[in-house]
Formats: sequence, C-alpha cells, structure tokens
Amino acid sequence: MTTHPLSALAQVRREWLLLAIIAVIVLAVGARAPVFLTWRNALDIGNDSAILAILVMGQMLVLLTRGVDLSVASNLALTGMLCALAGRAWPGIPLVALIAMACAIGAALGFVNGWLIMRFSLPSIVVTLGTLSLYRGAVFVASGGAWVSDHEIHPLIKGLPRETLLGLPMLIWFAAVVVGLTLWLLRWRREGRELYAYGGNPSAALYAGIPVQRRLVMAYTVSGLLAGLAGLLWVGRYSIAFSELASGYELTVIAACVIGGVSIGGGVGTIGGAVLGVLFIGVVNGALPVIQVSPFWQQAIAGAVILISVVLNATADRKQGRQILDRSAVPQGGTA
Repeated sequence: MTTHPLSALAQVRREWLLLAIIAVIVLAVGARAPVFLTWRNALDIGNDSAILAILVMGQMLVLLTRGVDLSVASNLALTGMLCALAGRAWPGIPLVALIAMACAIGAALGFVNGWLIMRFSLPSIVVTLGTLSLYRGAVFVASGGAWVSDHEIHPLIKGLPRETLLGLPMLIWFAAVVVGLTLWLLRWRREGRELYAYGGNPSAALYAGIPVQRRLVMAYTVSGLLAGLAGLLWVGRYSIAFSELASGYELTVIAACVIGGVSIGGGVGTIGGAVLGVLFIGVVNGALPVIQVSPFWQQAIAGAVILISVVLNATADRKQGRQILDRSAVPQGGTA
C-alpha cells in the first residue's frame, strides 16, 4: 500500500496538530487543577478510554471500506448481557471460556452485518441501523427486561478489568494488544492493504483481483468480534448488564475515528490518528468535569469537533486526491 505523498504529509501534520491540541488541553486544565497532571489521573483516563480504543480499531476497519457499523454498541450490550447470564448460570465457567464466548458472539453478530451488506448489496448504514435495533431488542428478550446486578456478575468477569500487570490496568493492556494487532493487520498483512485499496477505489480493487466481498465481510466480522470483547470488559468494569447498556456509544466510537483522521469516504486513516482520536475524547471527557462544564456542553463540544473534523477530511480529500494502492502492490489472483 502506498499513499500519495501530499496526502501522507497532510495526515502526519494533522496528527501532530491533534497531539498539540491534546497537550494544550492537558496543560491548561492542569494549571487550574494540578491533580489533572498526576500519574493516577493519567491511568484513569487510559482506563476509561481503553474500551473505546478497542471499539475504534474495529470501526476503523469498516470505515476504510466506505462503510459504517452503527450496531457496535448494541453488539456490545447483547454480548455483555449473554456473558453475564452465562456467568450467573454456570458459576464454574473459566475466564478463557467467557472471553472466547464474547469474541465468538460478537464476531457472529458482525458477520451478519457483513453478509447482509455483501449478499444483497445494501448500504451499510441501513443494515447496521436495522441490526442496531435488532440486537438491542435481543438484549431485552434474553434478559426478560431484568438487570444483572453487581452481586450476580461472575467474579471472574468483575475481576478481569480490575487486575493490573506491571502497574497498568488490564483494560489498558487489552487495548494495547488490540491496537498492536490492528497495526500488524493494516501495515504488514495483505488483507489490511486490500481494505485500503477497496476503500480508495472499489471498482479498481475488483478489477485488480482483490476479493472485495471477503474483505468487506472480514471488516464487519472483526468489528463485531472487538465489540463482543468490549461487551465483556464493559460488564466487568461497571458490574452491571441491562438492556440500555452503552446506548448511543456508537456515536462516540465514530467520533473518535473521524477526529483521528479516518475518512468516512474510505481508504484513508492511520492507527496513530485513531489512537489520538480516542485520547482526545478521553482527555476532554476527563477535563470538562474538572473545570465544571455541564454534561450538556460536553455533548455540544463533541458534536462541534466532529463537524470540524469531517469538514477538514473532506477538504483534504478534494485538494489532494488519493492514490491508495500502487500498481506494484496489487495482489494478483484475488485470493487471500
């Protein structure tokens, strides 16, 4: 995969600018409330942002294909509820089985999205909007409308996010592993490069022999798998499962991607930018309460940042154009 030099330079400049903005926010808030600059607060922001980072990695793969997955939060809620119910029903279930269950359920739900989009050539926004409601309704059906409260959550589920390794919470380690694997996929695996190619020019990718349908399904399946993992971690972190779990959180996930420079037009975006988008939202969410900003203003500020980011992305694409896949990098034969 090769990117047009001007586009790559603009992306790097954008990431450095975003990093500078984050630094300014941290220093400004820290000057008013020195506790904001402590290591403990940094760990809290990282812990609060870890699940978002996991979801963003999956959403980024989908956005690269010119799609969008609006069902990630509903997937998270349904998977989290099913894992909570399983833990309550089988107290002796091992942690590995719970993690495997979460990933399998999430991947299956994501596969449904990808298959419907691929099989019937439907817009992703329509399919995932439908499954958003379907999966959310399934949470209610599975639980009978009841909550799984703290004392009913399996101890292993509750204990996982609270464990530490080398002084860092396990949530941060989970996020770091997911980010590392996504980076490996996009940078060093042909499948990842083909996602960029497909998003940059679907017709050219098809003529180049790239198995575009399989890559599309792969992106949604991985997004679903990560949403399932996030569901287990969310239930463990907050020790509760209910039908409205993480309601509306899909917008935060998309916002982090867009703020980090992942184009909703497909084919453009970096792992570094996406991580910075997560960090920006984490810092803002941590800073605004410290300076006593109303939660309503927090939503307004987040919306304004999203709009500005979309405009910047669109302007950059128009001015520079995009050359996503170099001819010499196109795989032959259409097999993976």
